[in-house]
Amino acid sequence: MRFPLRPFEHLPHFNFMGWRRFWVVFSVVLSLAAVGLVLVRGLNFGIDFSGGKLVQVQMASAPSIGAVREALDAGGFAAATIQNYGGPEDFLIRLGANDPQVQTPMAEQRVKAALEATLGATELRRVEFVGPQVGGELRVQGALAMLFATIGILIYVWFRFELRYGLGAVLALIHDVVLTIGIMSLLQTEVTLTVLAAILTLIGYSLNDTIVIFDRIRENRQRYPNQKLTEVLNQSVNQTMSRTIMTVSTTLLVLFMLFMFGGEVIHDFAMVLIVGILLGTYSSVFVASPVLLLLEEWYQRMARARAAREATEGRA
Repeated sequence: MRFPLRPFEHLPHFNFMGWRRFWVVFSVVLSLAAVGLVLVRGLNFGIDFSGGKLVQVQMASAPSIGAVREALDAGGFAAATIQNYGGPEDFLIRLGANDPQVQTPMAEQRVKAALEATLGATELRRVEFVGPQVGGELRVQGALAMLFATIGILIYVWFRFELRYGLGAVLALIHDVVLTIGIMSLLQTEVTLTVLAAILTLIGYSLNDTIVIFDRIRENRQRYPNQKLTEVLNQSVNQTMSRTIMTVSTTLLVLFMLFMFGGEVIHDFAMVLIVGILLGTYSSVFVASPVLLLLEEWYQRMARARAAREATEGRA
């Protein structure tokens, strides 16, 4: 028995390419704003990248974060970052590498003593330490991972299609990553290895929709060789729109469940992927395809100019 509801089977035909210059300019402005935001506000690097000590504790009661902060302030840990981690009695305390208290061998025991002095019995559940040098190396390695992933994608799309297709896909990827990082800077999302994994996952997922649209563009160009490229791109994007909506909807459904019920461990991971997938869907339609059209128009102008120059030289 077939389910009768097919909400995306007969979508209206939109003229996406008619607004291509607006979408390209709009995306460039957004990307520049995101870069400016990162330069002004910076990124909130976690101890994975900045160094420091992470202490997970479990309290006998369920105090507020304010009460925990007062206890740590009294113990000399005024710069600590505190958040609930799981249940109301579990807390994650991050001590920055620049805090002199962290340099002591038993800093976690001093944290425990400060909490017990005010809030009662406290159990240390986990202690992790990352040195500043290791954190700096992880920052460099994370940046290189994103760079190599982008270069690999450019090479793959170049061989799979053509160079201008690869440039369109990579520019869309850069747009997605830059805007995602800009939103992370705005929200001061903590940059951890888990968040870096989310960004790398985003790079792969964002390419997925772009490749599907590009593949349909190539098929339609072979099927309708005399049709204008603008019409081919419009037709291709509209033909893949129902597939795009269904894929994004099901993926976001899972991510929203992770975001709401997954707990603190993967909260930022799910948030970054939600933002990134929405941006990736936007860029596949409104950035990659218009950029491909602009590049194709530029290639054709260069080809006509070269042909005219060769004809002039031949007559001479």
